[in-house]
Amino acid sequence: MTKESTAPAPFLTAWFEILDSDEPNRILDLISDDFSLSILFSTGDGGATDFAGGRSALVGYLEQRERGTRTHHLLSATTLGQDELFLGEVRRGGEPEASFVAAGRVEDKRLKRLLIGRSSEIRFD
Repeated sequence: MTKESTAPAPFLTAWFEILDSDEPNRILDLISDDFSLSILFSTGDGGATDFAGGRSALVGYLEQRERGTRTHHLLSATTLGQDELFLGEVRRGGEPEASFVAAGRVEDKRLKRLLIGRSSEIRFD
């Protein structure tokens, strides 16, 4: 995150690129001291898994991921002041698996808040 980006949501675009890289734990260097998140995943049949909290919740999320199996792809994004909104698609082996939406608040070049919702029940194609 040292170079300037022309992406419509530059911070979250870089975030997902790092998450999909060989070193996803580098995202831990991009969060603020008072960071908080909620990552809510649909598990089908009305169920969901929620990773919520601060840094430790993000570490827990990173530990449970199937590293290198899924990639995040931008469908549309925008930035409104310090808030970034990112609509994307998760792919496994190049095949669409789920849609997701992420909202992040960036302050002083660090991510302060992150909200992600993901579902395999809807596609934005």
